[in-house]
Amino acid sequence: MKLKFVTALFAGAITCSVVLAGCGGVPVSTEKEAGIDQKAADKTAAYIDAIYVQTRTADTDAQCAQAKASWDALTDKQKELVEGENADSDYFGRDTGDASKDNPRNQDGIGEKEILVVSFGTSFNDSRAKDIKGIEDAIQKANPDWAVRRAFTSQIIINHIQARDEEFIDNMDQALERAAGNGVKDLVIQPTHLMHGAEYDELMERVKAYHDRFETVKIAEPLLGQAAQDAAVSNADKEAVAKALTETAVSNAGYADLNAAKKDGVAFVFLGHGTSHTAKVSYSQMQSQMKALGYDNVFIGTIEGAPEETSCEEVCLAITQAGYTKVILRPLMVVAGDHANNDMAGEDEDSWMSIMKASGNFDSVEAQVIGLGSVEAIQKIYVEHTAAVID
Repeated sequence: MKLKFVTALFAGAITCSVVLAGCGGVPVSTEKEAGIDQKAADKTAAYIDAIYVQTRTADTDAQCAQAKASWDALTDKQKELVEGENADSDYFGRDTGDASKDNPRNQDGIGEKEILVVSFGTSFNDSRAKDIKGIEDAIQKANPDWAVRRAFTSQIIINHIQARDEEFIDNMDQALERAAGNGVKDLVIQPTHLMHGAEYDELMERVKAYHDRFETVKIAEPLLGQAAQDAAVSNADKEAVAKALTETAVSNAGYADLNAAKKDGVAFVFLGHGTSHTAKVSYSQMQSQMKALGYDNVFIGTIEGAPEETSCEEVCLAITQAGYTKVILRPLMVVAGDHANNDMAGEDEDSWMSIMKASGNFDSVEAQVIGLGSVEAIQKIYVEHTAAVID
């Protein structure tokens, strides 16, 4: 009996040593599974990083398909582990709406007259359909004799949408080649960009190479029009945008007018992206325009804090000194995409909403996550800019 007992005890010890790893008592099988999970997640992250690039190549289509197939093969647990230089579990995992509601406008059969609407782009499906498609639809409705097509300038975003939703959107070169190949004679380009910034400059350079492929090429103004160097100078476009955005924000907040919101201690903060480009003066001009209109409780901010007076710290200080106790944030961006959802209204501690709430200076901080592109009065400005170059 004693021998059997010792043998059994010895066998049990061997079993334990197989199941347990060292003195820590971590199951070997669990460690092995964790390693397999992480390896699979890392493989997918590498595929995502490979398409998180601004240059399209002959391999891009295959790489997009490969990244999605790799993601689909992961378990839910493995998907949570995806993390790379640019990759994370939200790349494919975040629900941004129904892509089928959008129209990539990459059809052939264009005809001789085309209006190419050029946007930076967004991977947020709902925002793309409401904001970018909203502008495109308005331009098409106003110009029934012209074919409206789309181009995005961000290949990173194009790849994201293609890999995740199998929606194919042209970049600038693809759209211009499509136009030339379809026999377009008169080409009008309408940027949805906010101002004459870096993106607009790059667009102008890209188009130069295609001028001899068409009989006429005309480029319309961005939303805020020309920007003078003086921060106090405005123009008709900025005035129109200031009025349209403020009236919509006030209405969405449930106030009869801006004065009613002011009496309730509400300050509106319209938040742009910000830029180091000389066009950053446009943000200062928008603030000057708000003051000229008597919109004392409207402030202009930027994610990047450029110009300096548009930083979160400076805007919070200005609101506090003015005595307002409630804040409503809203994008001064054409699209309510990543910046609006995360940098403005996100739950992370570095979002504007989180910073303002944590300051303790305000009784309430709310956000209207609505892009400029979905506002009818803003769409009208783009339509007018297009008409100006056509006429």
